[in-house]
Amino acid sequence: MPRILVVDDDKKIVRLVQAYLEKANFEVLTAFNGETALHSIRRDQPDLILLDLMLPDRDGWDITRIIRSEPALAQLPIIMLTARVEDSDKIVGLELGADDYISKPFNPKEVVARVRAVLRRSQSNRASEPTSAVQIGVLRIDLTRHQLLCHNQPLELTPTEFELIKLLMENPGRVFSRTELIEKGLGYSYEGLERTVDSHIKNIRKKVNAPSDSPVYIETVRGVGYRLRGEL
Repeated sequence: MPRILVVDDDKKIVRLVQAYLEKANFEVLTAFNGETALHSIRRDQPDLILLDLMLPDRDGWDITRIIRSEPALAQLPIIMLTARVEDSDKIVGLELGADDYISKPFNPKEVVARVRAVLRRSQSNRASEPTSAVQIGVLRIDLTRHQLLCHNQPLELTPTEFELIKLLMENPGRVFSRTELIEKGLGYSYEGLERTVDSHIKNIRKKVNAPSDSPVYIETVRGVGYRLRGEL
């Protein structure tokens, strides 16, 4: 039974989300502030976090930054809950490493669907055959270990980042629109801002640390989307 940590200072929202998740057969943990959330993350090891941006002590951005900076927690899926409507706020969260965001007010059924989709991404390919790997230049993606290596050094990716680079590496040279990357790579139709995929690509580029003249590079195809250029 997947364990979900719901973090929000609004107890009515927590109870509502908890009820729907438990009905969908998830185990639910709750926290109403950032410090309690961090304690629960380290002690209870949830499989996914639903994290409100605006908390009374540490905000959601700060918690996300801490999670992504700790190797033991770095791959923990995070879905941000936000009442803020500015696209820039959502993009900041994604650039820090959140896998998805849901705007308030929301439909609790959508929350359950998003949780399932992100968990599917985080758990996908773990049962792949031992030979399941793709190598392009200095990049190697190991589907068995759910790991990306650059110069034989493992990179810490979020589940969303992993699925995006996996799709690009499995189709080198092919141009994907942002919509295709979301639907093919992430496995569901994203009703939010298409441009948020840019934040995930930016994070992957930063972690791979490949300059524009590198043999392996994620290229922006202006007006269309992205492709992976690489040596085969």
